[in-house]
Amino acid sequence: MPSLTSSQLAKKLGKSPGRISQMVAAGQLDGCYQGDGRARRFDPQKVAAALGQRLDPGQLMGNGAGTASALAQMKAASPEGNIELPLSQAQPKPRGERLSDDDQDGYALARTQKAIEEARKLKRQNAEAEGQYVLASEAQLEIKRLIGQEVAEFEQLLRVAARAVADELNVDFKAARKILLDKWRDHRDRRSRQLTEEATAPELSESEKAEDI
Repeated sequence: MPSLTSSQLAKKLGKSPGRISQMVAAGQLDGCYQGDGRARRFDPQKVAAALGQRLDPGQLMGNGAGTASALAQMKAASPEGNIELPLSQAQPKPRGERLSDDDQDGYALARTQKAIEEARKLKRQNAEAEGQYVLASEAQLEIKRLIGQEVAEFEQLLRVAARAVADELNVDFKAARKILLDKWRDHRDRRSRQLTEEATAPELSESEKAEDI
Protein backbone atom coordinates (compact mmCIF):
# COMPACT_ATOMS: atom_id res chain seq x y z
CA MET A 1 0.00 0.00 0.00
CA PRO A 2 1.39 3.44 -0.93
CA SER A 3 2.69 5.14 2.19
CA LEU A 4 5.70 7.35 1.49
CA THR A 5 5.69 11.01 0.51
CA SER A 6 8.15 12.31 -2.08
CA SER A 7 10.39 13.69 0.67
CA GLN A 8 10.33 10.42 2.63
CA LEU A 9 11.12 8.40 -0.49
CA ALA A 10 13.94 10.78 -1.41
CA LYS A 11 15.46 10.36 2.04
CA LYS A 12 15.32 6.56 1.84
CA LEU A 13 16.93 6.55 -1.62
CA GLY A 14 19.54 9.16 -0.74
CA LYS A 15 18.24 11.50 -3.43
CA SER A 16 16.72 14.97 -3.47
CA PRO A 17 12.94 15.52 -3.70
CA GLY A 18 13.59 17.29 -6.99
CA ARG A 19 15.23 14.13 -8.35
CA ILE A 20 12.16 12.10 -7.37
CA SER A 21 9.99 14.57 -9.30
CA GLN A 22 12.24 14.15 -12.33
CA MET A 23 11.94 10.36 -12.13
CA VAL A 24 8.14 10.63 -11.93
CA ALA A 25 8.05 12.96 -14.95
CA ALA A 26 10.31 10.58 -16.90
CA GLY A 27 8.00 7.64 -16.18
CA GLN A 28 10.59 5.72 -14.16
CA LEU A 29 8.17 5.30 -11.25
CA ASP A 30 4.95 4.59 -13.18
CA GLY A 31 2.72 2.27 -11.21
CA CYS A 32 4.63 2.91 -7.99
CA TYR A 33 2.42 5.67 -6.55
CA GLN A 34 -1.09 7.04 -6.22
CA GLY A 35 -2.26 10.63 -6.23
CA ASP A 36 -0.66 13.78 -7.60
CA GLY A 37 1.42 16.64 -6.29
CA ARG A 38 1.71 16.81 -2.51
CA ALA A 39 -0.91 14.07 -2.18
CA ARG A 40 1.25 11.60 -4.12
CA ARG A 41 2.15 8.51 -2.07
CA PHE A 42 4.69 5.86 -3.10
CA ASP A 43 4.75 2.14 -2.51
CA PRO A 44 8.37 1.44 -1.41
CA GLN A 45 8.31 -2.17 -2.61
CA LYS A 46 7.14 -1.20 -6.08
CA VAL A 47 9.71 1.61 -6.20
CA ALA A 48 12.48 -0.83 -5.30
CA ALA A 49 11.34 -3.25 -7.97
CA ALA A 50 11.08 -0.52 -10.59
CA LEU A 51 14.53 0.86 -9.86
CA GLY A 52 16.03 -2.62 -9.60
CA GLN A 53 14.95 -3.35 -13.15
CA ARG A 54 16.98 -0.35 -14.30
CA LEU A 55 20.18 -1.01 -12.32
CA ASP A 56 22.27 -2.93 -14.81
CA PRO A 57 26.04 -3.68 -14.40
CA GLY A 58 26.94 -0.90 -16.81
CA GLN A 59 25.60 1.66 -14.34
CA LEU A 60 28.18 0.52 -11.80
CA MET A 61 30.98 1.90 -13.99
CA GLY A 62 32.04 5.53 -14.37
CA ASN A 63 31.72 7.78 -11.31
CA GLY A 64 30.48 4.92 -9.15
CA ALA A 65 33.61 2.92 -9.89
CA GLY A 66 35.73 5.99 -9.23
CA THR A 67 34.13 6.40 -5.83
CA ALA A 68 34.87 2.78 -4.93
CA SER A 69 38.49 3.23 -6.04
CA ALA A 70 38.83 6.40 -3.99
CA LEU A 71 37.46 4.60 -0.92
CA ALA A 72 40.13 1.92 -1.36
CA GLN A 73 42.83 4.63 -1.55
CA MET A 74 41.46 6.28 1.59
CA LYS A 75 41.72 3.01 3.54
CA ALA A 76 45.32 2.58 2.36
CA ALA A 77 46.17 6.14 3.42
CA SER A 78 44.57 5.77 6.85
CA PRO A 79 46.98 5.15 9.76
CA GLU A 80 44.70 2.31 10.88
CA GLY A 81 43.79 1.28 7.35
CA ASN A 82 40.06 1.12 8.12
CA ILE A 83 38.62 4.64 7.83
CA GLU A 84 34.87 4.76 7.18
CA LEU A 85 33.12 7.79 5.76
CA PRO A 86 30.20 9.33 7.64
CA LEU A 87 26.86 8.86 5.89
CA SER A 88 26.79 12.56 5.04
CA GLN A 89 30.01 12.10 3.04
CA ALA A 90 29.23 8.69 1.57
CA GLN A 91 25.86 9.93 0.27
CA PRO A 92 25.96 13.76 0.36
CA LYS A 93 22.74 15.62 -0.13
CA PRO A 94 23.17 18.48 -2.63
CA ARG A 95 21.69 21.86 -1.80
CA GLY A 96 19.89 22.16 -5.12
CA GLU A 97 17.14 19.90 -6.31
CA ARG A 98 18.15 19.43 -9.93
CA LEU A 99 21.32 17.33 -9.60
CA SER A 100 21.32 14.14 -11.64
CA ASP A 101 22.53 10.80 -10.27
CA ASP A 102 25.86 11.33 -12.05
CA ASP A 103 26.20 14.77 -10.46
CA GLN A 104 25.56 13.31 -7.02
CA ASP A 105 28.11 10.53 -7.64
CA GLY A 106 30.66 13.16 -8.69
CA TYR A 107 29.91 15.16 -5.57
CA ALA A 108 30.39 12.05 -3.41
CA LEU A 109 33.69 11.31 -5.18
CA ALA A 110 34.95 14.83 -4.46
CA ARG A 111 34.05 14.46 -0.79
CA THR A 112 35.79 11.08 -0.70
CA GLN A 113 38.96 12.48 -2.25
CA LYS A 114 38.94 15.27 0.33
CA ALA A 115 38.67 12.65 3.07
CA ILE A 116 41.69 10.85 1.57
CA GLU A 117 43.76 14.02 1.77
CA GLU A 118 42.64 14.57 5.37
CA ALA A 119 43.69 11.01 6.23
CA ARG A 120 47.11 11.58 4.66
CA LYS A 121 47.49 14.84 6.56
CA LEU A 122 46.70 13.13 9.87
CA LYS A 123 49.10 10.29 9.08
CA ARG A 124 51.87 12.79 8.31
CA GLN A 125 51.19 14.77 11.48
CA ASN A 126 51.28 11.59 13.59
CA ALA A 127 54.60 10.57 12.02
CA GLU A 128 56.08 14.02 12.69
CA ALA A 129 54.87 13.93 16.31
CA GLU A 130 56.56 10.55 16.79
CA GLY A 131 59.82 11.91 15.38
CA GLN A 132 59.75 9.74 12.26
CA TYR A 133 59.93 12.66 9.84
CA VAL A 134 61.42 16.13 9.70
CA LEU A 135 59.89 18.92 7.63
CA ALA A 136 62.01 19.58 4.54
CA SER A 137 61.84 23.35 5.18
CA GLU A 138 63.23 22.94 8.70
CA ALA A 139 65.95 20.57 7.53
CA GLN A 140 66.93 23.01 4.78
CA LEU A 141 67.27 25.89 7.25
CA GLU A 142 69.41 23.80 9.58
CA ILE A 143 71.66 22.66 6.72
CA LYS A 144 72.12 26.27 5.56
CA ARG A 145 73.06 27.31 9.08
CA LEU A 146 75.65 24.55 9.42
CA ILE A 147 77.12 25.19 5.96
CA GLY A 148 77.31 28.93 6.65
CA GLN A 149 79.16 28.24 9.88
CA GLU A 150 81.63 25.92 8.11
CA VAL A 151 82.23 28.46 5.32
CA ALA A 152 82.92 31.23 7.82
CA GLU A 153 85.41 29.05 9.71
CA PHE A 154 87.16 28.00 6.51
CA GLU A 155 87.50 31.60 5.29
CA GLN A 156 89.02 32.50 8.67
CA LEU A 157 91.46 29.63 8.17
CA LEU A 158 92.41 31.05 4.76
CA ARG A 159 93.19 34.43 6.36
CA VAL A 160 95.45 32.71 8.89
CA ALA A 161 97.10 30.78 6.06
CA ALA A 162 97.60 33.99 4.07
CA ARG A 163 99.34 35.58 7.07
CA ALA A 164 101.62 32.54 7.37
CA VAL A 165 102.47 32.65 3.63
CA ALA A 166 103.16 36.39 3.79
CA ASP A 167 105.49 35.99 6.79
CA GLU A 168 107.24 32.92 5.39
CA LEU A 169 107.81 34.26 1.87
CA ASN A 170 108.03 37.93 2.80
CA VAL A 171 105.14 38.94 0.50
CA ASP A 172 102.22 41.32 0.95
CA PHE A 173 99.63 39.83 3.31
CA LYS A 174 96.62 41.44 1.60
CA ALA A 175 97.70 40.18 -1.83
CA ALA A 176 98.19 36.64 -0.51
CA ARG A 177 94.81 36.69 1.25
CA LYS A 178 93.03 37.95 -1.90
CA ILE A 179 94.52 35.18 -4.02
CA LEU A 180 93.45 32.46 -1.58
CA LEU A 181 89.94 33.86 -1.08
CA ASP A 182 89.32 34.36 -4.81
CA LYS A 183 90.32 30.76 -5.57
CA TRP A 184 88.14 29.44 -2.75
CA ARG A 185 85.08 31.45 -3.78
CA ASP A 186 85.40 30.36 -7.42
CA HIS A 187 85.47 26.76 -6.24
CA ARG A 188 82.53 27.33 -3.87
CA ASP A 189 80.31 28.85 -6.58
CA ARG A 190 81.10 26.05 -9.03
CA ARG A 191 80.33 23.35 -6.47
CA SER A 192 77.12 25.11 -5.42
CA ARG A 193 75.79 25.04 -9.00
CA GLN A 194 76.76 21.39 -9.39
CA LEU A 195 75.10 20.31 -6.15
CA THR A 196 71.94 22.26 -6.97
CA GLU A 197 71.62 20.37 -10.26
CA GLU A 198 72.18 17.03 -8.52
CA ALA A 199 69.60 17.83 -5.82
CA THR A 200 66.80 18.30 -8.37
CA ALA A 201 67.48 15.01 -10.17
CA PRO A 202 66.69 12.25 -7.59
CA GLU A 203 63.18 10.81 -7.41
CA LEU A 204 61.39 9.27 -4.44
CA SER A 205 62.59 5.81 -3.45
CA GLU A 206 60.19 2.88 -3.39
CA SER A 207 59.93 3.04 0.41
CA GLU A 208 59.19 6.79 0.25
CA LYS A 209 56.49 6.22 -2.36
CA ALA A 210 54.98 3.46 -0.23
CA GLU A 211 54.47 5.88 2.68
CA ASP A 212 52.04 7.92 0.52
CA ILE A 213 51.88 10.94 2.85
